[in-house]
Amino acid sequence: MLTSPAAIGAHSSNSYSGVVQEAHEIALGFKTPGELVRVVVKEGQYVHQGQLIAMLDDADYKLGVESAKVQYEQMKKETERLEKLHNAKSLSDNDYDKAISGLQQLKVQLQANQNKLDYTRLYAPVNGYVKSVNFSQGEMVNVGTPVITLLDLNGLEVELNVPFALYKQRDHIKRIVCHFSGDTKYTPEMKLLSVIPQSDGTQLYKMRLAFTDADAAKVVTAGMNVSVDVETKDSEAAEKAFTLPMRAVFREQEKSYVWVMNADSTVTKKEIKLNGMDNQGKLIVTSGLNGDEQVVRAGVNALSEGEKVTVLEQPSKTNVGGLL
Repeated sequence: MLTSPAAIGAHSSNSYSGVVQEAHEIALGFKTPGELVRVVVKEGQYVHQGQLIAMLDDADYKLGVESAKVQYEQMKKETERLEKLHNAKSLSDNDYDKAISGLQQLKVQLQANQNKLDYTRLYAPVNGYVKSVNFSQGEMVNVGTPVITLLDLNGLEVELNVPFALYKQRDHIKRIVCHFSGDTKYTPEMKLLSVIPQSDGTQLYKMRLAFTDADAAKVVTAGMNVSVDVETKDSEAAEKAFTLPMRAVFREQEKSYVWVMNADSTVTKKEIKLNGMDNQGKLIVTSGLNGDEQVVRAGVNALSEGEKVTVLEQPSKTNVGGLL
């Protein structure tokens, strides 16, 4: 049986299956310990960046701020009095410097207490959904203990496995469109984030895509199965490439060959260069063919140079699928 090399063309578009994933979960905790007196959000609730989500008992921290403020104000007045004495040459430089240093220390202490008071409020660092609330009102929490787990919607991505053909064309991607099962109206565009430059056991490469539409987070959820159309603008070399069925190619001494059918029904062995496979499992031929040849695609390992062959127009009943 014969086949003709299929030209790839200057533009190509292929569809791949992927899964929506959140870039990461954020475990939110307080920067200071205390008793949890209020949780403002519930599991599954959408929150905006900067939104208050939980509070600690701040009574003791307020007292700490007031105490530090009184000490600071007293030291400030004393320093102002000592400054006048210093200007009048009635106070040594050393004693005046000690007073200034003491005032600065109290200022730092006041700010530290104010920070602790501020830390009794927990705010959402990004837009997202509350995945879990890990503590209840009245419980004691330590510094850094995850009180709430947030799904970062700013980091929703689609992860898919692609063949070598697309991996090679990653710098020539023209457009990426995402499709959702059961929703034909919303088809957001995406952008390429990264491709891991190492294939897995199935010779596929992991590609990560991000949504360019800010409203995607309102429609998309982690775990959704999607279909992604990737349109590429082929390089000059790829525009001259062809595809062939895998069984039309055979290997000898680390080189790839095909059998080309001549006008007198004999075959000639022709060396070709390959560059991976397309998403349909066909081999990509980058050199060795001009596209006009008739290439043998069955029984290639049984032929020899100059052998005369008979072409089977249709597979025989004993060769179902043309596999032999």
